Amino acid sequence: MSERPRARARELGIDLEGTPGTFNAITDVPGVEVGYATLVEGDDVRTGVTAILPLGRDGVGCSCPAGWSALNGNGELTGTHWLTETGALALPVGITNTHAVGPVHRGIVEWSVAQRPELGDRWLLPVVGETWDGYLNDLNGRHVTAETVVDALDRAAPGPLAEGSVGGGTGMNVYGYKGGTGTASRVVEVAGAEHTVGVLTQANFGARRELTIAGRRVGRVLAHDDNPIEDSYALAPPGAGSCICVVATDAPLLPAQCTALARRVPLGLARTGTTGSHYSGDLFLAFSATNMGALDSDMYVSGTAQLEFVPWGLIDPLYEAVVQAVEESVLNVLAASETVVGRAGHVSPGFPAGRLDELL
Repeated sequence: MSERPRARARELGIDLEGTPGTFNAITDVPGVEVGYATLVEGDDVRTGVTAILPLGRDGVGCSCPAGWSALNGNGELTGTHWLTETGALALPVGITNTHAVGPVHRGIVEWSVAQRPELGDRWLLPVVGETWDGYLNDLNGRHVTAETVVDALDRAAPGPLAEGSVGGGTGMNVYGYKGGTGTASRVVEVAGAEHTVGVLTQANFGARRELTIAGRRVGRVLAHDDNPIEDSYALAPPGAGSCICVVATDAPLLPAQCTALARRVPLGLARTGTTGSHYSGDLFLAFSATNMGALDSDMYVSGTAQLEFVPWGLIDPLYEAVVQAVEESVLNVLAASETVVGRAGHVSPGFPAGRLDELL
């Protein structure tokens, strides 16, 4: 992935808690790879796909423990019934726009079978999340295809990640500014060992008046500025949009513990000010990139399997890491945001990072 053209939240002097990993990204979790396909065409196409490989290319088709949670259900995250049933995540995860869930689902299946032909005889239920980008993007155009998803998956890699208007976040808005994709990580000690928690957030939510940075309610000041998203577009009230957040860790966890991590995501979002609009589908996935294959039902003809996991009473540092990393991932989206003009001339303004000293 390419380096970021703009400073990140920490580089802008925002006071943030916790110790980040090497890249301060979800890819600090060993094995996790991320790829983007970004579509910017003409005046009306501002969209794309973000692809996450929980166990890298070599792990496609091999399960790891996972769970999910919802703050508000006005959105879509496919595959959750199977996650609830088994707690097993074995395929790449996709994030895109609301009307592209179908082709992304199909693209993940096609790419996974190409990587592992033996998967063609199995049922495959990918996890695909979406947020709405119809303000900037021609949502009903068939711009995202299965080939777009294959491109994003082929590009998936470890290392530093681009943020802002990339991948599935290309056409998104957050707190009345240009939104998109953000990531962050934390390194913590759990059960006597060092572990990493990383998050990737597709941020498309929040009213400008709500925006809070490092505990300062800066939205109260910024609400007086021009705001073309909220002032001139009446399809949905301020705060609408949605948020997809994916949490990864190398701490060994049970599926129920992954679900517990996913339930902590809203606490990090709340630190940035959102109160959770009815018109925002806020859906979260968490997985532990460990215990590879232990949940694969076809691996065991007879006998039992074993899972290694952190004792419940020692899990709190992971909860704290999730909250801190989610908060920072949203602020990294704002730090990366630049003004974008899209469909029908709609304008999404970049966040005024140069005013941070004044605002804080």
